[in-house]
Amino acid sequence: MQKKLIAVAVASVLGAPAVALAQTSTVNIYGNITYEYGIADQGNGRPNVDYADTPGGSAIGFRGEEKLGGGMSAWFQCETSADVRGFDQVGLCSRNSAVGFKGGFGNIFFGRWDTPLKRALNMGGGYSETGILGMSFLAFGGSGGGSAQYQNISGVATEGNGGETQQRQRFKRRETAMSYYESPVFSGFQVLAGFSAATAAADTPAFDPVSATTSGTTNQKPRVWSIGGTYSAGPLAIGVGYEVHDDIGDIFAVTDVKDKGWGVGAAYTFGGKVKVGMTYLRREWEIAALSGPPVSTDVKTDTWNVQLDWNISGPHGLEASYTWAGDCKGNTRGSGANNTITGLTGNGGCNAPLRSNGLANGDTGAQAFGIMYTYAFSKRTKVKFGYALVDNEDSSNRARIGNTASLTGSPNALGQKVDGFAFHIGHRF
Repeated sequence: MQKKLIAVAVASVLGAPAVALAQTSTVNIYGNITYEYGIADQGNGRPNVDYADTPGGSAIGFRGEEKLGGGMSAWFQCETSADVRGFDQVGLCSRNSAVGFKGGFGNIFFGRWDTPLKRALNMGGGYSETGILGMSFLAFGGSGGGSAQYQNISGVATEGNGGETQQRQRFKRRETAMSYYESPVFSGFQVLAGFSAATAAADTPAFDPVSATTSGTTNQKPRVWSIGGTYSAGPLAIGVGYEVHDDIGDIFAVTDVKDKGWGVGAAYTFGGKVKVGMTYLRREWEIAALSGPPVSTDVKTDTWNVQLDWNISGPHGLEASYTWAGDCKGNTRGSGANNTITGLTGNGGCNAPLRSNGLANGDTGAQAFGIMYTYAFSKRTKVKFGYALVDNEDSSNRARIGNTASLTGSPNALGQKVDGFAFHIGHRF
């Protein structure tokens, strides 16, 4: 009732008839506000950073539904990031937001949403994904927004998307402009499928970084295709997914570049108190050659993550996470300066320099460990105190703590070990 009154007040400000809305509206307001404060290591030759973040899905949202008859409903959701630090003042509907129809046939909707692969991997546990204590950067290349429609032709961004970039390294993504289908749930099983719109490059001249000129060839349309399946019943949850990224990263017209990823997430809760989860993800990036015939090869990496969520007693809990990332393997000279791989400079990619013969270096893996004590004041309010450690192998600079400064370019950039401590508060409404 209180949330409906708030909706009426909002409608009054916007000029809607408040009395009529009170009688017919199904709009609900919900949200999650988080704040994390800590100290993090930024790597050799750099000072520790006094760091604040709003991780863990900090957002405010509106959702509503209208019954259309025959078991069918129309629905919408508009969820917007809520940065209580006052830094990231993004526009409305920047998170999971869509409009669609649902009924006995399932759910068909359109907008920005977590891809089926991301939702399948989420079945492996709920440890903090972003921020100083986050585990998603090394395991998945991050767990947040991405936009296949973003293009960068000679350094000029095209097709406005709220500042979101392609995030080529990321395979656990909330993608823009999705067309989506969710099947009904059959005995705990559900099928998910979706693809993104690909209009950004429809008439964009391809840019060739070798000659630094645009060609007359129309660039391929960047697009994300994703499919997944989930099962949840009692203490067991399982998800599997597969995703293809068409023409993301290498945008000049030498080949039809496809990046691929597939993974599985699973969790089991013992005695209602101890939840153990795991995820596996294989990512493969197709890299176009700088010179010679228009051929491409793959660079790939495997990552594993194991999680523990233990409700010790009453409000007291313990959460832990361990991530292992294998070497970046492949046979390509790359398409960027110093034989690095174009578009994979984000945290958790495969951006370590390659050998002169094109083979990826060994010792390009990394490990990450996190542990947190949690205290629940209620079902809606919880605090956490934690520690995170990232250890890059000798030829690796692929992972750092949260969104701290990139290790690339710092003194002795390869093989660094960084860590951090943080306090986290979250409140749901």
